[in-house]
Parts: sequence; C-alpha cells; structure tokens
Amino acid sequence: MSDLVGKHNGGTTIRVDRWLWFSRFFKSRSLAAKLVQGKKVRINSVLIAKPSVNIRSGDVLTFPQANAIRVVKVLDIGSRRGPAVEAQMLYEDLSPPEAPKTEEEKLQAAAPRRDKGAGRPTKVQRRAIDNLKNNFGDEI
Repeated sequence: MSDLVGKHNGGTTIRVDRWLWFSRFFKSRSLAAKLVQGKKVRINSVLIAKPSVNIRSGDVLTFPQANAIRVVKVLDIGSRRGPAVEAQMLYEDLSPPEAPKTEEEKLQAAAPRRDKGAGRPTKVQRRAIDNLKNNFGDEI
C-alpha cells in the first residue's frame, strides 16, 4: 500500500486513478486508469498521461464523464472505497450546472420513431409479398 498512498512535500497523496475509483466516478480502477492514459484528465489545468501521478487535497481535477465535463476539487484523499455518501465527502463539484432541457431536446432524446410502412417489411408483409410473387410469377 505504500506505493499507492504516500507523503509528498508534507502532505498525504494518492494515485489519481485510485482516487477517481474511491470517489465513485468510475466503476473500476482500470476504467479510471484508461481515462488517464487516454490523456483526458487534467490536474490543476495540467494534462496528465500516467495513472501513477499523485494528487493531494486542494487539487482540481477536470475530466469527461458521460456527456459532461466534470470539474471537482479534491477535499480529502480517503482511505477506502466506501458508500456513495462517504465518497461525496471526498470532493466538491465545481462543474457548471446543466441547462434544463427544452421540450424539443426531450423529444429528440426519446426512442426513435418510424412511420408505419417505412423501413423494412415485417414478417407478415414479407409473406404477403412472397405469396403475390408465387401466385402471379413474373407479372409483378
């Protein structure tokens, strides 16, 4: 455990991938590490590429999650991956609030709809077409 949590310049530090997992931003530590290795995480506005980079309380992390950009301030490094309530105590969310969706955006986000008769024929329609072809031959 000494390689995961350590003392650096008088403050306790922790690996960034481990902290992202502790704070429940990602389901697994390997997912957090992949995001860091993909150069998608910034610590105090500095792009990082290694999950072994250490962070401490007071650092600001910026990373994508789902369809939003998350900006969080590290309040505590934590000691375990506990329940969600405990994980929320590890950070302060600085992300701007999402704008409320308009009715048009809500409709676009809903499942796609297709007009009746558009697209590929159904099984019943295919059988009807086959029957027509068999009854009338080349006339169709």
